[in-house]
Amino acid sequence: MEKKKSRLWLWLDERLGLADIEEIARKKEVPVHRHTFWYYFGGMTLFLFAVQVVTGILLLLYYRPSASEAFESVEFLMTEVEFGWLVRSVHAWSANLMILVLFVHFFSVLFLKSYRRPREITWMSGVALLALALAFGFTGYLLPWNELAFFATRVGTEIPGVLPVVGPFLRTLLRGGEDVTGATLTRFYGVHVAILPALTTAFLGLHLYLVQRHGMSVPESVAREGRPLRTIPFFPNFLLRDLVGWLSALAVLAALAAYYPVELGEKADPFAPAPAGIRPEWYFMFLFQTLKMIPSYVAGIEGEVLGVVAFGLGGLFLFVVPLLDTERSGRLRSLAFRAFGVALLAYMIALTAIGYVASPTK
Repeated sequence: MEKKKSRLWLWLDERLGLADIEEIARKKEVPVHRHTFWYYFGGMTLFLFAVQVVTGILLLLYYRPSASEAFESVEFLMTEVEFGWLVRSVHAWSANLMILVLFVHFFSVLFLKSYRRPREITWMSGVALLALALAFGFTGYLLPWNELAFFATRVGTEIPGVLPVVGPFLRTLLRGGEDVTGATLTRFYGVHVAILPALTTAFLGLHLYLVQRHGMSVPESVAREGRPLRTIPFFPNFLLRDLVGWLSALAVLAALAAYYPVELGEKADPFAPAPAGIRPEWYFMFLFQTLKMIPSYVAGIEGEVLGVVAFGLGGLFLFVVPLLDTERSGRLRSLAFRAFGVALLAYMIALTAIGYVASPTK
């Protein structure tokens, strides 16, 4: 068996250069310090994305992207196909876990200032991947064509429509018409299974290449101590520890899918009144709640317009953080960016909690 394996290895090595890849992996070192724990969330995000890809492909085997068949195809998958309900639950829960872990990864990089030279583009590609993950969640939510997804999408696509000049165009572009219809479903399906995966592949490839090129960053607080830094080989030591994180995520995912399977609900009826208390997914709740709390008019500007513009500028600010907070910018500005990160995290948690506690009809 060993001889056969060796021959296979030699065959592949001659064609793919496996020995070169192995040599690179063996030379790669990972710093070990009191913040090393945060390194594992990047790999965990990648693992959950892989689960998304595999379960998404399985769902495509039965899903039919039209308003007349989408709900029935998902219902058939959940009731007639063996373990179909489990595949759909794993897909839905892994999407939620991936975004949660991605947020943890995002804030850990922000607080450790791992975006500084020469990792500016690594950060920017990571912010782009976070935006793509949220877009996956938004477009995928409508695909079962159930009541909650239909009306939540109607509210969600209405938000960019409040912008002056370009708002109506953006709303029509998202919906494929004046309202959420079968055209919207087909459009979201195309974006969800073709455009977003293509963009994610490009940005993920760039992000992983840059992580390999620059290695793991060492936090300033650790570097300032001036002590000799301990390292471990990436292969196999760090990779084995990474696997523990992947298996932990898999255990949580399996428990959620088995004990709390995702329900389908009622089929969407565009002519029915919207059910009371429509809410977005948890990762959009702080945005939704912010728009609800802004007064109708602020200094003569419509509140929703002000909120949507502020969200856009906030996202742009996060994207260019490495260009604003550099090593030469001084300790005072550095502390200001850290305070900004703390305030942003507290704001997101507080508004999300208020969104779930407050009466949904207010």
